[in-house]
Amino acid sequence: MNIKRNWAGMVCCFLLFTVVCLVLAFKVKGAFRASGHPELGLLFFILPGIVASFISRGGEVIKPLIGAMLAAPLCLLVMRLVFVPSRSFWQELAWLLSGIFWCALGALCFMFVRSLIHRRRHK
Repeated sequence: MNIKRNWAGMVCCFLLFTVVCLVLAFKVKGAFRASGHPELGLLFFILPGIVASFISRGGEVIKPLIGAMLAAPLCLLVMRLVFVPSRSFWQELAWLLSGIFWCALGALCFMFVRSLIHRRRHK
C-alpha cells in the first residue's frame, strides 16, 4: 500500500499535467490570447500540483515535481508533432518549464494550507 501511494502522486501529476497542457494547447489558448493575457493559462498548472500533493503520502512536493518533469517532454513532443507550432521550440520549452514551476507551487501551497489546518486543530 505504501509503495502504491508513493507512485500515485507522481502518476496523477503526470496525467493531469499532460491533460492541462493539451487542453491549453488545443482549446483554451486562443481565449486567453483574445483577452490580452496569453499566458494566464499557466495558472491552470497549479491544479495538478495540488491534486498530486493531496494524493501523495504526507503531501510531498517531490512526487508532483517529478511527475511534471516527466510529463513535460511528452507534452513538448505532442505539441510539436500534433499541433501547428505558433512559437519556437525554445519558447515552448520555456512555457513548459513555467508550467513545471506552477505545478510545484501548487504542491507547496497545498502543503502550506495543510500545515495551517493541522496547526489549528492541535491548538
